[in-house]
Amino acid sequence: MNFLLPLTGSFAQPAAENPTVAMIEAAYRHHGLDWRYINVEVSPDDLADAVRGARAMGWRGFNCSIPHKVAVIDHLDGLGKSAEIIGAVNTIVRDGDRLIGENTDGRGFVAALKTVVDPAGKSVVLFGAGGAARAVAVEMALAGATRITVVNRSAERGRVVVDLLNGRTDTQASYTSWEGTFVVPSGSDIVIHATSVGLYPDVDAMPDIDTDSLTPEMVVADGIHNPPLTRLIQAAKDRGCKTVDGLGMLVQQGVIGMKYWTGVDVDPHVMRQALLDLEL
Repeated sequence: MNFLLPLTGSFAQPAAENPTVAMIEAAYRHHGLDWRYINVEVSPDDLADAVRGARAMGWRGFNCSIPHKVAVIDHLDGLGKSAEIIGAVNTIVRDGDRLIGENTDGRGFVAALKTVVDPAGKSVVLFGAGGAARAVAVEMALAGATRITVVNRSAERGRVVVDLLNGRTDTQASYTSWEGTFVVPSGSDIVIHATSVGLYPDVDAMPDIDTDSLTPEMVVADGIHNPPLTRLIQAAKDRGCKTVDGLGMLVQQGVIGMKYWTGVDVDPHVMRQALLDLEL
């Protein structure tokens, strides 16, 4: 039996309530895999020991969340392409005797988005410049997005993402200040919300976006998975837009991670149903 260890930060939910544990364990059962995915809290001071333990026990891989996504890099043997550009890791994969860091945050988002629209050649408006937004921006660029406009209240953080995209990818990135209610420019193909506004328990919060500027030709995606039907997603649906919710992103992250670890192409519908059963 193989174990996969998720290294979490200061907060660790019980397995019965942890969405990632629930969906991955459901996929193991569905595919008859004799594997387990367990949730363990690891303090920053113990991170090095935890990674050494994973090596010593031959674990096939693990996830890590905030605050370990950057610090864990010092304890790994290499990085995947997007993880190296992003500068953060959330998925570690054993390759022989080596531990390789990958980042599935943005890749999961793009995989979910591709069920509705191919980012290649598209113009993107991205709200946010934090870790999740950075990962999404890089993966959208690598997927062929022609233009990415980063909208953020902090100009410094926004321009860091823009400089990264212009320096390391082929996309044309620009920064726009998020002051007051933002009007989405006409001609935008994909609108992505990648901030924490609307995340449980603040479910009534709405990002300061002029939803009247959304048109049916736009695809609107929200990275919030709890609740999956955010106020932004509902408003976009009301405007006739195609939408992608954060639940799809979370599922696709799991699909990608399990492929790395087990080599199995797991059924995303099984994982999504496991999340819906939690009534997120």
